[in-house]
Amino acid sequence: MVHRTLRNVIASSIGVGVLVVGAGAFGSSAAAAVDPVDLKNRVTVDGIMTHLAALQAIADENDGNRAIGTPGYEASAEYIEGVLAAAGYETTRQPFQTSVQTIFDYSLAVTADGDALPVVGIPMEFTGSTPAEGLTDLPAIAPAAVNGCSADDWAGIDASGSVAIVSRGVCPFADKAIAAGAAGASAILIYNNTEGDLSGTLGATTVGAVPSVGVTAAEGASILTALAAGPVTVSLQLDQETKTVDTFNVLAETSTGRDDNTVMVGAHLDSVPAGPGINDNGSGSATILETAVQLAASGPLNNQVRFAWWGAEEVGLVGSTFYVDDLVENNPDELDEIATYLNFDMVASPNYVISVYDADQSTFEAPVEVPEGSIATEAAFTDYFDASSQPWIDTAFDGRSDYEAFIANDIPASGLFTGADEIKTPEQVALFGGIAGEAQDQNYHQAGDNLENINTEALGIMAGAIGSVVGSLANDTSAINGVVPPVEPTPVPTPTPTSTPVPTGAPVPTASPTAVPAPTSSATAAPVPPADPGSGSGGSLANTGSADVIAAALPFGVLLFSVGLAVALLASRRRARPTGGSGD
Repeated sequence: MVHRTLRNVIASSIGVGVLVVGAGAFGSSAAAAVDPVDLKNRVTVDGIMTHLAALQAIADENDGNRAIGTPGYEASAEYIEGVLAAAGYETTRQPFQTSVQTIFDYSLAVTADGDALPVVGIPMEFTGSTPAEGLTDLPAIAPAAVNGCSADDWAGIDASGSVAIVSRGVCPFADKAIAAGAAGASAILIYNNTEGDLSGTLGATTVGAVPSVGVTAAEGASILTALAAGPVTVSLQLDQETKTVDTFNVLAETSTGRDDNTVMVGAHLDSVPAGPGINDNGSGSATILETAVQLAASGPLNNQVRFAWWGAEEVGLVGSTFYVDDLVENNPDELDEIATYLNFDMVASPNYVISVYDADQSTFEAPVEVPEGSIATEAAFTDYFDASSQPWIDTAFDGRSDYEAFIANDIPASGLFTGADEIKTPEQVALFGGIAGEAQDQNYHQAGDNLENINTEALGIMAGAIGSVVGSLANDTSAINGVVPPVEPTPVPTPTPTSTPVPTGAPVPTASPTAVPAPTSSATAAPVPPADPGSGSGGSLANTGSADVIAAALPFGVLLFSVGLAVALLASRRRARPTGGSGD
Protein backbone atom coordinates (compact mmCIF):
# COMPACT_ATOMS: atom_id res chain seq x y z
CA MET A 1 0.00 0.00 0.00
CA VAL A 2 1.39 3.39 -0.96
CA HIS A 3 1.59 5.68 2.05
CA ARG A 4 -0.54 8.78 1.59
CA THR A 5 2.16 11.20 2.78
CA LEU A 6 4.50 10.29 -0.02
CA ARG A 7 1.72 10.12 -2.58
CA ASN A 8 0.78 13.66 -1.58
CA VAL A 9 4.40 14.73 -1.91
CA ILE A 10 4.49 13.54 -5.49
CA ALA A 11 1.08 14.99 -6.28
CA SER A 12 2.20 18.42 -5.06
CA SER A 13 5.70 18.27 -6.61
CA ILE A 14 6.84 18.90 -10.13
CA GLY A 15 8.37 16.02 -12.03
CA VAL A 16 11.02 14.83 -9.57
CA GLY A 17 11.52 11.51 -7.83
CA VAL A 18 9.94 8.10 -7.51
CA LEU A 19 7.44 6.84 -5.03
CA VAL A 20 8.57 5.34 -1.75
CA VAL A 21 7.49 1.78 -1.12
CA GLY A 22 4.46 1.66 1.16
CA ALA A 23 3.87 -0.23 4.35
CA GLY A 24 1.47 -3.06 4.94
CA ALA A 25 -1.84 -2.00 6.39
CA PHE A 26 -2.37 -2.27 10.13
CA GLY A 27 -4.00 -5.55 11.01
CA SER A 28 -3.18 -7.21 7.69
CA SER A 29 -0.76 -9.59 9.38
CA ALA A 30 0.42 -10.58 12.83
CA ALA A 31 2.66 -8.03 14.53
CA ALA A 32 6.39 -8.62 14.43
CA ALA A 33 9.30 -7.08 16.24
CA VAL A 34 12.91 -6.08 15.72
CA ASP A 35 15.48 -6.84 18.43
CA PRO A 36 16.78 -3.37 19.48
CA VAL A 37 20.01 -4.82 20.89
CA ASP A 38 20.75 -6.62 17.65
CA LEU A 39 19.95 -3.52 15.58
CA LYS A 40 22.17 -1.39 17.82
CA ASN A 41 25.06 -3.81 17.32
CA ARG A 42 24.67 -3.74 13.54
CA VAL A 43 24.66 0.07 13.28
CA THR A 44 28.45 0.23 13.48
CA VAL A 45 30.96 3.06 13.42
CA ASP A 46 32.70 1.32 10.51
CA GLY A 47 29.52 1.36 8.43
CA ILE A 48 28.83 5.00 9.26
CA MET A 49 32.41 6.03 8.50
CA THR A 50 32.09 4.43 5.06
CA HIS A 51 29.23 6.81 4.32
CA LEU A 52 31.11 9.78 5.78
CA ALA A 53 34.13 9.00 3.62
CA ALA A 54 31.84 9.09 0.59
CA LEU A 55 30.42 12.49 1.63
CA GLN A 56 33.95 13.83 2.17
CA ALA A 57 34.98 12.66 -1.30
CA ILE A 58 31.91 14.35 -2.77
CA ALA A 59 32.80 17.65 -1.07
CA ASP A 60 36.41 17.36 -2.22
CA GLU A 61 35.24 17.04 -5.81
CA ASN A 62 32.74 19.92 -5.56
CA ASP A 63 34.47 23.08 -4.32
CA GLY A 64 34.85 21.75 -0.79
CA ASN A 65 31.18 21.78 0.24
CA ARG A 66 27.77 20.13 -0.08
CA ALA A 67 25.56 23.22 0.22
CA ILE A 68 22.09 23.40 -1.31
CA GLY A 69 21.91 24.48 -4.91
CA THR A 70 25.36 23.02 -5.64
CA PRO A 71 26.62 19.87 -7.39
CA GLY A 72 27.89 18.71 -4.00
CA TYR A 73 24.38 18.56 -2.57
CA GLU A 74 23.05 16.75 -5.64
CA ALA A 75 25.85 14.17 -5.44
CA SER A 76 25.23 13.71 -1.69
CA ALA A 77 21.57 12.97 -2.37
CA GLU A 78 22.47 10.52 -5.14
CA TYR A 79 24.74 8.67 -2.74
CA ILE A 80 21.99 8.43 -0.09
CA GLU A 81 19.50 7.24 -2.70
CA GLY A 82 21.92 4.66 -4.08
CA VAL A 83 22.68 3.13 -0.67
CA LEU A 84 18.97 2.98 0.14
CA ALA A 85 18.18 1.34 -3.20
CA ALA A 86 20.82 -1.32 -2.54
CA ALA A 87 19.14 -2.00 0.82
CA GLY A 88 15.73 -2.46 -0.83
CA TYR A 89 14.15 0.96 -0.31
CA GLU A 90 12.48 3.15 -2.86
CA THR A 91 12.99 6.87 -2.36
CA THR A 92 11.31 10.09 -3.31
CA ARG A 93 12.54 13.63 -3.65
CA GLN A 94 10.32 16.40 -2.37
CA PRO A 95 11.30 19.52 -4.35
CA PHE A 96 10.98 23.09 -3.08
CA GLN A 97 12.61 26.46 -3.57
CA THR A 98 14.54 28.55 -1.10
CA SER A 99 16.99 31.44 -0.95
CA VAL A 100 20.74 31.40 -0.53
CA GLN A 101 23.09 34.25 0.25
CA THR A 102 26.57 35.06 -1.02
CA ILE A 103 28.77 37.59 0.84
CA PHE A 104 31.05 39.48 -1.56
CA ASP A 105 32.55 42.07 0.78
CA TYR A 106 32.54 42.48 4.55
CA SER A 107 34.45 44.65 6.99
CA LEU A 108 33.70 45.91 10.51
CA ALA A 109 35.59 48.50 12.56
CA VAL A 110 34.63 49.68 16.06
CA THR A 111 36.47 52.65 17.57
CA ALA A 112 36.45 54.22 21.05
CA ASP A 113 38.43 57.35 21.92
CA GLY A 114 40.43 56.98 18.73
CA ASP A 115 41.42 53.37 19.45
CA ALA A 116 40.18 50.35 17.50
CA LEU A 117 38.43 47.70 19.56
CA PRO A 118 39.16 44.02 18.76
CA VAL A 119 35.82 43.27 17.12
CA VAL A 120 35.59 40.97 14.09
CA GLY A 121 32.00 39.65 13.91
CA ILE A 122 30.18 37.37 11.47
CA PRO A 123 27.42 38.64 9.14
CA MET A 124 24.04 37.06 9.87
CA GLU A 125 22.70 34.79 7.17
CA PHE A 126 20.15 36.64 5.01
CA THR A 127 21.13 39.99 6.41
CA GLY A 128 20.69 42.92 4.04
CA SER A 129 23.49 44.94 2.45
CA THR A 130 24.71 48.31 3.62
CA PRO A 131 24.58 51.17 1.11
CA ALA A 132 27.22 50.80 -1.63
CA GLU A 133 29.47 53.31 0.12
CA GLY A 134 29.08 51.48 3.43
CA LEU A 135 28.33 52.94 6.87
CA THR A 136 31.12 55.08 8.28
CA ASP A 137 31.68 56.25 11.87
CA LEU A 138 28.09 55.86 13.03
CA PRO A 139 27.52 56.16 16.79
CA ALA A 140 26.87 52.96 18.73
CA ILE A 141 23.75 52.88 20.89
CA ALA A 142 22.17 50.34 23.25
CA PRO A 143 18.46 49.97 24.10
CA ALA A 144 17.07 50.29 27.61
CA ALA A 145 16.40 46.51 27.64
CA VAL A 146 19.51 44.66 26.55
CA ASN A 147 17.77 42.19 24.22
CA GLY A 148 16.19 44.86 22.03
CA CYS A 149 13.29 42.66 20.96
CA SER A 150 10.51 45.23 20.54
CA ALA A 151 9.61 48.88 20.32
CA ASP A 152 9.13 48.92 24.10
CA ASP A 153 12.83 48.10 24.52
CA TRP A 154 13.67 51.22 22.51
CA ALA A 155 11.07 53.51 24.11
CA GLY A 156 12.41 57.01 24.64
CA ILE A 157 15.62 56.36 22.67
CA ASP A 158 16.35 58.01 19.34
CA ALA A 159 18.48 55.50 17.41
CA SER A 160 18.44 57.45 14.12
CA GLY A 161 21.67 57.08 12.16
CA SER A 162 23.24 54.75 14.73
CA VAL A 163 24.35 51.14 15.08
CA ALA A 164 22.38 49.21 17.71
CA ILE A 165 24.23 47.00 20.22
CA VAL A 166 21.97 44.27 21.69
CA SER A 167 22.28 40.89 23.39
CA ARG A 168 21.33 37.52 22.02
CA GLY A 169 18.38 35.87 23.78
CA VAL A 170 14.61 36.05 24.45
CA CYS A 171 13.54 36.55 20.80
CA PRO A 172 14.74 35.65 17.26
CA PHE A 173 17.57 37.61 15.67
CA ALA A 174 15.17 38.92 13.02
CA ASP A 175 12.95 40.52 15.69
CA LYS A 176 15.96 42.38 17.07
CA ALA A 177 16.99 43.61 13.62
CA ILE A 178 13.47 44.75 12.81
CA ALA A 179 13.01 46.54 16.14
CA ALA A 180 16.34 48.33 15.75
CA GLY A 181 15.41 49.45 12.26
CA ALA A 182 12.03 50.70 13.47
CA ALA A 183 13.84 52.76 16.10
CA GLY A 184 15.94 54.39 13.37
CA ALA A 185 19.17 52.38 13.56
CA SER A 186 21.11 51.78 10.34
CA ALA A 187 22.61 48.44 11.43
CA ILE A 188 22.79 46.14 14.45
CA LEU A 189 25.50 44.19 16.26
CA ILE A 190 24.14 41.26 18.29
CA TYR A 191 26.52 39.95 20.94
CA ASN A 192 26.46 36.38 22.17
CA ASN A 193 25.12 35.54 25.64
CA THR A 194 27.53 32.62 25.98
CA GLU A 195 31.10 32.00 24.93
CA GLY A 196 31.90 31.37 21.28
CA ASP A 197 31.23 32.94 17.90
CA LEU A 198 27.71 33.93 16.95
CA SER A 199 26.69 32.90 13.43
CA GLY A 200 22.92 33.24 13.21
CA THR A 201 20.29 33.62 10.52
CA LEU A 202 17.53 36.16 10.05
CA GLY A 203 15.52 33.93 7.72
CA ALA A 204 15.21 34.31 3.98
CA THR A 205 11.81 36.02 4.12
CA THR A 206 12.61 38.63 6.79
CA VAL A 207 11.37 42.12 5.88
CA GLY A 208 12.38 45.35 7.61
CA ALA A 209 15.59 44.11 9.21
CA VAL A 210 18.70 46.30 9.13
CA PRO A 211 22.14 44.86 8.23
CA SER A 212 23.04 42.51 11.07
CA VAL A 213 26.30 41.11 12.44
CA GLY A 214 26.89 38.62 15.26
CA VAL A 215 29.78 39.23 17.66
CA THR A 216 31.16 37.27 20.59
CA ALA A 217 30.23 37.93 24.20
CA ALA A 218 33.74 39.33 24.82
CA GLU A 219 33.47 41.65 21.80
CA GLY A 220 30.08 42.85 22.98
CA ALA A 221 31.41 43.46 26.49
CA SER A 222 34.28 45.55 25.14
CA ILE A 223 31.85 47.71 23.16
CA LEU A 224 29.51 48.22 26.13
CA THR A 225 32.40 49.04 28.48
CA ALA A 226 33.74 51.63 26.05
CA LEU A 227 30.23 52.99 25.46
CA ALA A 228 29.75 53.54 29.19
CA ALA A 229 32.92 55.67 29.20
CA GLY A 230 32.24 57.73 26.10
CA PRO A 231 31.28 57.72 22.41
CA VAL A 232 31.85 54.60 20.30
CA THR A 233 31.69 54.63 16.50
CA VAL A 234 31.05 51.77 14.09
CA SER A 235 31.98 51.45 10.41
CA LEU A 236 30.41 48.58 8.46
CA GLN A 237 30.74 47.47 4.84
CA LEU A 238 28.52 44.54 3.82
CA ASP A 239 27.87 43.57 0.20
CA GLN A 240 25.76 40.45 -0.33
CA GLU A 241 23.44 38.83 -2.85
CA THR A 242 20.41 36.66 -2.17
CA LYS A 243 18.99 34.41 -4.87
CA THR A 244 16.40 31.65 -5.18
CA VAL A 245 17.51 28.07 -5.84
CA ASP A 246 15.74 24.76 -6.43
CA THR A 247 16.48 22.01 -3.95
CA PHE A 248 14.77 19.03 -2.28
CA ASN A 249 14.35 16.64 0.64
CA VAL A 250 15.02 12.90 0.30
CA LEU A 251 12.45 10.55 1.90
CA ALA A 252 12.25 6.80 2.35
CA GLU A 253 10.21 4.49 4.55
CA THR A 254 10.13 0.86 5.59
CA SER A 255 8.02 -1.58 3.60
CA THR A 256 6.35 -3.02 6.72
CA GLY A 257 4.71 -1.59 9.81
CA ARG A 258 1.43 0.17 10.40
CA ASP A 259 1.38 3.42 8.47
CA ASP A 260 -1.07 5.13 10.82
CA ASN A 261 1.56 5.10 13.59
CA THR A 262 4.77 6.16 11.85
CA VAL A 263 8.04 6.80 13.65
CA MET A 264 9.90 9.56 11.81
CA VAL A 265 13.70 9.93 11.83
CA GLY A 266 15.48 12.90 10.28
CA ALA A 267 18.80 14.66 9.73
CA HIS A 268 19.76 17.52 7.45
CA LEU A 269 21.93 16.65 4.47
CA ASP A 270 23.22 20.09 3.44
CA SER A 271 26.45 21.70 4.59
CA VAL A 272 27.31 25.38 4.79
CA PRO A 273 29.24 26.78 1.79
CA ALA A 274 32.35 27.21 3.94
CA GLY A 275 33.10 23.50 4.33
CA PRO A 276 32.21 19.85 3.71
CA GLY A 277 29.97 19.58 6.79
CA ILE A 278 31.05 16.08 7.80
CA ASN A 279 29.97 16.53 11.42
CA ASP A 280 27.34 19.18 10.61
CA ASN A 281 25.54 17.22 9.45
CA GLY A 282 27.13 14.38 7.61
CA SER A 283 27.31 12.60 10.96
CA GLY A 284 23.54 12.63 11.49
CA SER A 285 22.82 11.86 7.83
CA ALA A 286 25.24 8.92 7.70
CA THR A 287 24.06 7.47 11.01
CA ILE A 288 20.39 7.39 10.06
CA LEU A 289 21.40 6.02 6.64
CA GLU A 290 23.18 3.07 8.26
CA THR A 291 20.24 2.64 10.64
CA ALA A 292 17.89 2.46 7.65
CA VAL A 293 20.13 -0.09 5.93
CA GLN A 294 20.24 -2.35 8.98
CA LEU A 295 16.55 -1.90 9.78
CA ALA A 296 15.69 -3.16 6.31
CA ALA A 297 17.41 -6.44 7.23
CA SER A 298 15.53 -6.77 10.52
CA GLY A 299 12.34 -8.46 9.38
CA PRO A 300 8.73 -7.19 9.64
CA LEU A 301 8.03 -4.21 11.91
CA ASN A 302 5.06 -3.23 14.04
CA ASN A 303 5.34 0.48 13.17
CA GLN A 304 6.47 2.02 9.93
CA VAL A 305 9.70 4.04 10.15
CA ARG A 306 10.14 6.96 7.77
CA PHE A 307 13.59 8.48 7.20
CA ALA A 308 14.15 12.03 5.97
CA TRP A 309 17.29 13.79 4.76
CA TRP A 310 16.35 17.46 4.90
CA GLY A 311 17.56 20.12 2.49
CA ALA A 312 18.23 23.77 3.33
CA GLU A 313 18.51 23.40 7.10
CA GLU A 314 21.52 25.69 7.08
CA VAL A 315 19.49 28.54 5.61
CA GLY A 316 16.64 28.41 8.10
CA LEU A 317 15.20 24.87 8.56
CA VAL A 318 13.52 25.26 5.20
CA GLY A 319 13.21 21.63 4.03
CA SER A 320 11.69 20.21 7.20
CA THR A 321 9.37 23.20 7.49
CA PHE A 322 8.24 22.72 3.89
CA TYR A 323 7.50 19.05 4.57
CA VAL A 324 5.36 19.74 7.63
CA ASP A 325 3.62 22.75 6.08
CA ASP A 326 2.73 20.62 3.06
CA LEU A 327 1.03 18.12 5.37
CA VAL A 328 -0.80 20.86 7.24
CA GLU A 329 -2.13 22.33 4.01
CA ASN A 330 -2.86 19.19 2.01
CA ASN A 331 -3.60 16.44 4.50
CA PRO A 332 -3.65 17.48 8.18
CA ASP A 333 -4.95 14.05 9.23
CA GLU A 334 -1.65 12.62 8.00
CA LEU A 335 0.22 14.70 10.54
CA ASP A 336 -1.59 12.89 13.36
CA GLU A 337 -0.25 9.58 12.08
CA ILE A 338 3.31 10.56 13.03
CA ALA A 339 3.85 9.03 16.46
CA THR A 340 7.04 10.99 17.15
CA TYR A 341 9.95 12.65 15.35
CA LEU A 342 13.61 11.92 16.17
CA ASN A 343 16.18 14.53 15.10
CA PHE A 344 19.94 14.00 14.78
CA ASP A 345 22.00 17.10 14.02
CA MET A 346 25.75 16.76 14.81
CA VAL A 347 26.50 13.49 16.61
CA ALA A 348 30.31 13.25 16.31
CA SER A 349 31.73 16.56 17.56
CA PRO A 350 35.49 16.57 18.23
CA ASN A 351 35.24 17.97 21.79
CA TYR A 352 31.94 16.28 22.40
CA VAL A 353 29.19 16.18 24.97
CA ILE A 354 26.41 13.58 25.00
CA SER A 355 23.20 15.60 25.18
CA VAL A 356 19.49 14.96 24.75
CA TYR A 357 16.79 17.53 23.92
CA ASP A 358 15.37 18.61 27.28
CA ALA A 359 11.67 17.99 26.71
CA ASP A 360 10.93 17.60 30.44
CA GLN A 361 12.63 20.97 31.10
CA SER A 362 14.60 19.54 33.99
CA THR A 363 17.57 21.80 33.13
CA PHE A 364 16.30 24.40 30.63
CA GLU A 365 12.95 26.13 30.46
CA ALA A 366 11.74 25.60 26.90
CA PRO A 367 11.04 28.79 24.92
CA VAL A 368 8.52 26.78 22.85
CA GLU A 369 5.47 24.68 23.58
CA VAL A 370 6.53 21.08 24.27
CA PRO A 371 4.09 18.61 22.67
CA GLU A 372 2.70 15.82 24.81
CA GLY A 373 4.73 12.69 24.20
CA SER A 374 8.04 14.55 23.86
CA ILE A 375 9.00 13.77 27.46
CA ALA A 376 8.51 10.05 26.80
CA THR A 377 10.53 10.38 23.59
CA GLU A 378 13.35 12.03 25.54
CA ALA A 379 13.13 9.21 28.11
CA ALA A 380 13.68 6.62 25.37
CA PHE A 381 17.19 8.05 24.96
CA THR A 382 17.96 8.87 28.59
CA ASP A 383 16.79 5.45 29.78
CA TYR A 384 19.11 3.86 27.23
CA PHE A 385 22.06 5.91 28.47
CA ASP A 386 21.23 5.29 32.11
CA ALA A 387 20.97 1.54 31.57
CA SER A 388 24.45 1.49 30.02
CA SER A 389 25.94 3.87 32.65
CA GLN A 390 26.64 6.46 29.96
CA PRO A 391 26.80 10.05 31.30
CA TRP A 392 24.57 12.54 29.50
CA ILE A 393 23.34 16.11 29.87
CA ASP A 394 20.40 18.12 28.62
CA THR A 395 20.43 20.49 25.68
CA ALA A 396 17.69 23.09 25.39
CA PHE A 397 14.43 22.03 23.76
CA ASP A 398 14.37 25.26 21.76
CA GLY A 399 13.51 24.28 18.18
CA ARG A 400 16.91 25.24 16.79
CA SER A 401 17.00 22.34 14.36
CA ASP A 402 14.68 20.40 12.08
CA TYR A 403 12.29 19.32 14.84
CA GLU A 404 10.97 22.90 15.09
CA ALA A 405 8.20 22.53 12.50
CA PHE A 406 7.07 19.24 14.04
CA ILE A 407 6.75 20.57 17.59
CA ALA A 408 5.09 23.73 16.27
CA ASN A 409 2.36 21.41 14.98
CA ASP A 410 2.10 19.36 18.19
CA ILE A 411 4.12 16.35 17.04
CA PRO A 412 6.22 14.85 19.88
CA ALA A 413 9.96 15.04 19.29
CA SER A 414 13.39 14.60 20.79
CA GLY A 415 16.91 14.01 19.55
CA LEU A 416 20.63 13.89 20.24
CA PHE A 417 23.42 16.48 19.95
CA THR A 418 27.17 16.42 20.63
CA GLY A 419 27.76 20.18 20.54
CA ALA A 420 28.57 23.02 18.16
CA ASP A 421 30.17 26.36 19.06
CA GLU A 422 29.33 26.17 22.76
CA ILE A 423 32.38 26.24 25.03
CA LYS A 424 33.08 23.05 26.95
CA THR A 425 33.02 23.46 30.71
CA PRO A 426 35.19 21.73 33.31
CA GLU A 427 32.08 19.93 34.54
CA GLN A 428 31.50 18.55 31.05
CA VAL A 429 35.14 17.48 30.81
CA ALA A 430 34.69 15.52 34.04
CA LEU A 431 31.83 13.63 32.37
CA PHE A 432 33.08 13.23 28.80
CA GLY A 433 36.77 14.09 28.68
CA GLY A 434 38.07 16.62 26.17
CA ILE A 435 39.33 20.17 26.55
CA ALA A 436 37.72 22.78 28.78
CA GLY A 437 37.51 26.30 27.41
CA GLU A 438 37.33 25.19 23.77
CA ALA A 439 34.28 24.85 21.54
CA GLN A 440 32.59 21.48 21.50
CA ASP A 441 33.13 21.55 17.73
CA GLN A 442 36.10 23.79 17.01
CA ASN A 443 35.40 23.47 13.26
CA TYR A 444 31.71 24.38 13.35
CA HIS A 445 30.66 25.95 10.02
CA GLN A 446 34.27 26.00 8.83
CA ALA A 447 36.44 24.24 6.25
CA GLY A 448 37.88 22.07 9.04
CA ASP A 449 34.55 20.25 9.52
CA ASN A 450 35.99 17.25 7.70
CA LEU A 451 36.47 13.51 8.07
CA GLU A 452 39.68 13.90 10.09
CA ASN A 453 37.83 15.76 12.85
CA ILE A 454 35.08 13.22 13.40
CA ASN A 455 35.20 11.85 16.95
CA THR A 456 34.51 8.15 16.49
CA GLU A 457 34.04 7.62 20.23
CA ALA A 458 31.14 10.09 20.31
CA LEU A 459 29.82 8.63 17.06
CA GLY A 460 29.80 5.12 18.53
CA ILE A 461 27.92 6.21 21.65
CA MET A 462 25.29 8.06 19.62
CA ALA A 463 24.98 5.33 16.99
CA GLY A 464 24.19 2.80 19.71
CA ALA A 465 21.47 5.03 21.13
CA ILE A 466 19.98 5.77 17.72
CA GLY A 467 19.91 2.14 16.63
CA SER A 468 18.42 0.95 19.90
CA VAL A 469 15.75 3.63 20.21
CA VAL A 470 14.67 3.41 16.56
CA GLY A 471 14.36 -0.36 16.97
CA SER A 472 12.38 0.00 20.20
CA LEU A 473 9.94 2.51 18.72
CA ALA A 474 9.53 0.42 15.57
CA ASN A 475 8.14 -2.15 18.01
CA ASP A 476 6.09 -0.02 20.39
CA THR A 477 5.25 3.68 20.82
CA SER A 478 2.71 3.19 23.60
CA ALA A 479 4.76 5.16 26.14
CA ILE A 480 4.61 8.16 23.78
CA ASN A 481 1.10 8.08 22.34
CA GLY A 482 -0.72 5.14 23.94
CA VAL A 483 -0.79 3.12 20.72
CA VAL A 484 0.03 -0.50 21.57
CA PRO A 485 1.00 -3.31 19.21
CA PRO A 486 -2.02 -5.38 18.08
CA VAL A 487 -0.54 -8.61 19.48
CA GLU A 488 2.44 -9.51 21.64
CA PRO A 489 5.61 -8.93 19.59
CA THR A 490 7.80 -11.93 18.94
CA PRO A 491 11.46 -11.15 18.14
CA VAL A 492 12.41 -12.21 14.64
CA PRO A 493 15.88 -13.69 14.01
CA THR A 494 17.87 -11.14 12.08
CA PRO A 495 20.32 -11.97 9.31
CA THR A 496 23.59 -10.13 9.72
CA PRO A 497 24.64 -8.32 6.55
CA THR A 498 28.20 -9.11 5.54
CA SER A 499 28.82 -5.50 4.56
CA THR A 500 27.16 -2.15 4.14
CA PRO A 501 25.41 -2.09 0.74
CA VAL A 502 27.18 0.12 -1.79
CA PRO A 503 24.92 1.70 -4.43
CA THR A 504 25.39 0.91 -8.08
CA GLY A 505 26.31 4.01 -10.02
CA ALA A 506 26.19 6.27 -6.96
CA PRO A 507 29.11 8.55 -6.06
CA VAL A 508 31.67 6.73 -3.92
CA PRO A 509 35.03 7.76 -2.48
CA THR A 510 37.76 8.01 -5.12
CA ALA A 511 39.42 4.99 -3.53
CA SER A 512 37.22 2.86 -1.30
CA PRO A 513 39.16 2.41 1.94
CA THR A 514 40.12 -1.15 2.82
CA ALA A 515 39.98 -0.05 6.43
CA VAL A 516 37.89 2.75 7.84
CA PRO A 517 39.98 5.96 8.07
CA ALA A 518 41.28 6.57 11.56
CA PRO A 519 40.06 10.11 12.25
CA THR A 520 41.96 12.33 14.60
CA SER A 521 40.29 14.63 17.10
CA SER A 522 41.60 17.93 18.37
CA ALA A 523 40.12 16.97 21.71
CA THR A 524 41.44 13.87 23.42
CA ALA A 525 38.39 12.59 25.21
CA ALA A 526 38.50 10.13 28.06
CA PRO A 527 37.12 6.81 26.77
CA VAL A 528 33.43 6.37 27.49
CA PRO A 529 32.34 3.02 26.03
CA PRO A 530 28.94 2.56 24.43
CA ALA A 531 26.51 0.08 25.90
CA ASP A 532 28.01 -3.36 26.48
CA PRO A 533 26.43 -5.67 23.92
CA GLY A 534 26.55 -8.43 26.48
CA SER A 535 24.76 -6.46 29.17
CA GLY A 536 21.37 -6.99 27.63
CA SER A 537 20.56 -3.24 27.63
CA GLY A 538 18.49 -2.57 24.59
CA GLY A 539 17.49 1.05 25.09
CA SER A 540 13.80 0.26 24.98
CA LEU A 541 11.25 2.70 26.27
CA ALA A 542 11.46 1.09 29.69
CA ASN A 543 15.13 0.12 29.74
CA THR A 544 16.05 -1.95 32.78
CA GLY A 545 19.47 -3.10 31.65
CA SER A 546 18.18 -6.63 30.94
CA ALA A 547 15.00 -6.04 28.99
CA ASP A 548 15.94 -8.48 26.23
CA VAL A 549 16.47 -11.32 28.73
CA ILE A 550 13.20 -10.61 30.54
CA ALA A 551 11.31 -10.40 27.26
CA ALA A 552 12.56 -13.84 26.29
CA ALA A 553 11.69 -15.43 29.64
CA LEU A 554 8.43 -13.93 30.88
CA PRO A 555 4.85 -13.74 29.60
CA PHE A 556 3.85 -10.39 28.23
CA GLY A 557 1.77 -9.30 31.26
CA VAL A 558 4.61 -10.09 33.64
CA LEU A 559 6.97 -8.26 31.31
CA LEU A 560 4.90 -5.10 31.54
CA PHE A 561 4.89 -5.27 35.34
CA SER A 562 8.65 -5.89 35.48
CA VAL A 563 9.48 -3.09 33.09
CA GLY A 564 7.24 -0.63 34.94
CA LEU A 565 8.88 -1.56 38.25
CA ALA A 566 12.34 -1.08 36.75
CA VAL A 567 11.42 2.34 35.39
CA ALA A 568 10.22 3.43 38.83
CA LEU A 569 13.46 2.24 40.42
CA LEU A 570 15.53 4.05 37.82
CA ALA A 571 13.56 7.25 38.31
CA SER A 572 14.07 7.08 42.08
CA ARG A 573 17.84 7.19 41.75
CA ARG A 574 18.10 9.43 38.74
CA ARG A 575 21.00 11.79 39.19
CA ALA A 576 20.99 15.58 38.90
CA ARG A 577 21.75 16.59 35.37
CA PRO A 578 24.58 19.04 34.61
CA THR A 579 23.84 22.08 32.56
CA GLY A 580 24.64 22.27 28.87
CA GLY A 581 22.92 23.02 25.63
CA SER A 582 22.88 24.87 22.40
CA GLY A 583 21.47 28.22 23.54
CA ASP A 584 18.76 30.40 22.01
